Formats: sequence, C-alpha cells, structure tokens
Amino acid sequence: MHTRINTTDTSEKGWKRALTHPSLPEVFASVDVPKNASRWKKMAAFTGPGLMVAVGYMDPGNWATDIAGGARYGYALLSVILISNLFAMLLQHLALKLGIATGRDLAQACRDHYAKPVGFALWILCEIAIAACDLAEVIGAAIALNLLFGLPLTVGVVITVVDVLVILYFQQKGFRMLEVIVAGLIGMIFMCFGYEILVSDPDFGLVARGLLPKPQIVTDPGMLYIAIGILGATVMPHNLYLHSSIVQTRNFDKNQAGRKEAIRYATIDSTLSLFLAFFVNAAILVVAAAAFHDTGYQHVADITDAHKLLDPVLGVKFAGIAFAVALLASGQNSTLTGTLAGQIVMEGFLNIRLRPWLRRLITRLIAIIPALVVTILYGEKGTGDLLVLSQVILSLQLSFAVVPLVIFTGDSVKMGAFANGRLLRMVSWIVTAIIVLLNMYLLLTTFFPAAAV
Repeated sequence: MHTRINTTDTSEKGWKRALTHPSLPEVFASVDVPKNASRWKKMAAFTGPGLMVAVGYMDPGNWATDIAGGARYGYALLSVILISNLFAMLLQHLALKLGIATGRDLAQACRDHYAKPVGFALWILCEIAIAACDLAEVIGAAIALNLLFGLPLTVGVVITVVDVLVILYFQQKGFRMLEVIVAGLIGMIFMCFGYEILVSDPDFGLVARGLLPKPQIVTDPGMLYIAIGILGATVMPHNLYLHSSIVQTRNFDKNQAGRKEAIRYATIDSTLSLFLAFFVNAAILVVAAAAFHDTGYQHVADITDAHKLLDPVLGVKFAGIAFAVALLASGQNSTLTGTLAGQIVMEGFLNIRLRPWLRRLITRLIAIIPALVVTILYGEKGTGDLLVLSQVILSLQLSFAVVPLVIFTGDSVKMGAFANGRLLRMVSWIVTAIIVLLNMYLLLTTFFPAAAV
C-alpha cells in the first residue's frame, strides 16, 4: 500500500480538482444553504443526510440481536446499545468531515491513496458488504410481508424487486425528496415502537439502570456473546461511504470558513439522527425484555416468533401488526440508502458510472438469488440463519472501511486544518481497535462456537 496521488487536500486548488469529478454528480451541491440566515434556517438546510445514515443503524439486521438480548437478559444490554451508538456517532463524524473537508467521499479517497490492486480489493470487499446488507433488507421485507399479509417468503423476496422502479421514480424528484421519504418512514417506525412501549409497560427504573454498564456483561459468556453481536452489527461499513458522499449534496461555501460551518451543522444533524436510531434499537430490546424476559419466553430470538407472541403475551390486538409495519418500513428505508451506497462505492473506487436502474438491479439480484434459494429449500429457519450470516459478512468488512477513514482524517496533508487533533486521533484508534477485536471474536465464535469464552 502506498500513496499514489494527493487529490484529497483541502487547498482551494485541491477542491477545484475534486469538483471536476464530484461524488454523486447528479445531486452534488443541489441543496442550497441560505447565506446570512439564522442558525435554525442553516440547520434546517443541513438536516437530512444524518437521517439517511441513521437508517443503517435500525435496519432488519439489528433486530434479532436486540430481541435476543432483551428476552434473555432483560434491560441489562441497553448499555451496550448506548456504547455502540456513541462509537457510531464518532465514526460518522469522521466520515462527514472527510467528505466536507476534501470534497472526496471515502471510496474516492481510497482510490486516490492506494495502489490499484489494493483499491480493487477494497472495492470487492465493500461490494460484498453492500450485497450482504441488501440481503438483510430483502429478508426483512419478505418476513414483514409474510407477517402482515401471509405472503409466502419466496413471493415476498420476488416482490422486493419492484422497489427498483419506485426508487428510480423518486430519485428523479431530487435529493430532498429522498430525505423526506426516509424521514417519513422513520416517523412510522417511531410511532409503531411508541405504541409498543406503551402497551408493553416496561419498568422504567430498570430501563434507566440498564443504561449503566454491568460487570456481568463481560463475565457471563452468553451475555458477552450477544453484547458483541450488538456491537458488531451496529456500525455498518457502507454507511461510512454513504455519509462522506451525501453531505456534499449541500451547496455551502467551499472556503475554509464555509467548510468549518458545514462540518459543525452536519455533525449536529448526524448526532441527533443517531440518537433516534438509538431509541429504535433500545425500544426493540425494551419491548422484548418487557414482553418475554419475565413471562417464560426468554429464548425468543427470532423475528417471526417475537411477532407471533407479542399479542397473546401483552394481551392486545395490534402489537404484532405494529411490529411488522415497523419492520417493513425499516427494510424499505434501508433499500433507499443501500441504493446510494452501491452507486457511491462503484463510482468512487472504479470511476465507472452505470445507469442507476442497472446498478440497483445488479445489487438486488445478488441479494435475491441466495435469499430465494434458501427460502425455497429451508423456509423460515433458513432465512433467519441467512440474516445472521449477512451480519457476519458485514462484520468481516467493517475494518477495511474504518481503518482507512481514521488514517485519512488524521492526515494533515489530506485534511489540512481539519485533521483530527491528538485527542480525537487517540480516541478514534481506541474505538477502531475495540470494534476490530470484537468483530474478530464474533466471527471466531460464529464459525467455531467452542472458542466462545
């Protein structure tokens, strides 16, 4: 690995070079930021990319670990969800800072920095991760359609192809339209889980205590395994590529003062949005804890089983429906952001621009084929296992996105005045080391269960 060219510098000349090949050129700088406006108006202009990134932290792939954690251990693992989100806030801040400070998304920065064979290998790994993420979306949407309408899983998997046309239609309406759709679906998820929290009647004293880390999370092997699963599945590698690109949809001043202001507002947008993602993940665990932990269903870890048991256990009619609606909204939201991430990665690493419908169709078919085969041969149990496998694949790729991001944002040659300070560099490397080690442990214990502590 060696430096080839330095197009990711923060000089005005560097920015001009970056602007000749911008990330997501069809929407680059398409959302105006008002000049000489109030802080609230500027904040409103920068609000949106954070919500799209937050989608990746509440996608169907996270649900199984949250359900298992709540059913088996009550509220104890809420602290793990909180710590995971704090890690995510840090890494997404680095991603948006890279995009705003250099005018390059993470994929472009990797192509600029590394030799072609290394860049090609990173692209392959990233494409595998995006396909795995898309696989989770396909399975999640198919399960939701099955729960809501009784459609066979195979039919649900095939139906997910239709969203290609829906996405293409809304992409033509502008980037703000995509952000509005994402915000609306997040609002739907919020309402569904607000209802779930209301009817499940959790012990809020225990909820508050669950936010404090406990020693048994480390000393109890079963609790440790689920905790690592939650941590390992939280930070999605494709989100780092996505965020470094979509923050560039804002038309801000490209001088140093303008970029500094953009980083500040984009960080606020990202951090607040990830708090929303924390609420959703925490709500899934809290509902599972309240419904299953003290009622004899501690071993519930499957999305379908949780849906079936919610109504009879809680004694209400619509808890299961609200759960399935939230799952469907989560899957569709993830589809939108997965589309953009795929485009960003291919264009950034290879500088190849395919038509959006072709790029989406390729990615979706890669996900649909294994999902269809497994649902036909193994049914519900097989899709559950495939969902877990998709998270393992994401864990494998995560290090190859996080490490370059931390390296680039700590490089004063690339970032200029926006390079990470000494404290931020130290914290970033500590977080990176924790994530890498925990993901390695998760992979080891997934493929070699006897190795679990």
